[in-house]
Amino acid sequence: MSSFIQGLDILLRQLRGLDTANRPRVDQAIIVRIERLRRDGAEEMSSQISAPAEISSRSSVNPVGTSSASSVSVVREDTPGVGEPDEQELGPTEDREQRIAALREKVLVCRKCPHLAEFRRTVVFGVGNPSADLMFVGEAPGADEDLRGEPFVGRAGELLTRIIETMGFKRSDVYIANVLKCRPDMPKGSSGNRQPTPEEMQTCLPYLRDQIEIIQPKVMVALGGVAMRGLFGTAEPMKSLRGRWHTFGNIPVMATFHPSYLLRNQALTEKRKVWEDMLQVLERLGVPITQRQRNFFLSKPGASTNP
Repeated sequence: MSSFIQGLDILLRQLRGLDTANRPRVDQAIIVRIERLRRDGAEEMSSQISAPAEISSRSSVNPVGTSSASSVSVVREDTPGVGEPDEQELGPTEDREQRIAALREKVLVCRKCPHLAEFRRTVVFGVGNPSADLMFVGEAPGADEDLRGEPFVGRAGELLTRIIETMGFKRSDVYIANVLKCRPDMPKGSSGNRQPTPEEMQTCLPYLRDQIEIIQPKVMVALGGVAMRGLFGTAEPMKSLRGRWHTFGNIPVMATFHPSYLLRNQALTEKRKVWEDMLQVLERLGVPITQRQRNFFLSKPGASTNP
């Protein structure tokens, strides 16, 4: 066996042995493609050193020690709550962009909730990097989002953008979406926004699951109790949910307050709670945290960052 094939075998063993509960997930398409490279390399070597009859007699033996179909099933993760895996393998960024674009076209014409379809100006699908490691999930579009067709563009969205930038990212680095893709309808002549109903969120949740399945973020952030209710069906109060890790399929989810809560409550202590949640997210992503970031919203310079 050539050193090239041996090297691929070692790499495959290392990737399969990663503890997915404690380390960033390995893009499963990478493993599948390495297996194909290993198999193709072995077949090419066999064709060079063996007669056709010898190759035929060995054709029932898989170079990796298992069939191609079982090899794929081993590396594909079971992700309950994130929808059934697509038969199409996830590829490079451009493939994810194509799949997100195709899903977006499907969602833009959705009329599963006739009352929402009649009320909305546009469907607010989602925005950001289709290969993002970090994904933010809110509850539903408001009036500003319905007008512009993009999530989190009002005052709450401006605050979320500042939080993202303070974490060291650009808004275009992450992915932002809502559980509900349409603005909840309001009585004629009424202003403001209402919360989506559980039934509305359940109807729309498969679209979010498809987005998550395509993007495969390493970490998700649920913004507010309604988003948590849409994702998990939980009725727990936000004060008991935030600051803790939850799991959607196999993806860790940090629950934190919605930016609109911070606009209503300007207390430094509440801002600090959200920032502590974001520090946990950065740690989970393996992103270095500066001392300046650790000290944000501390009442006294140099004080402990513990709650």
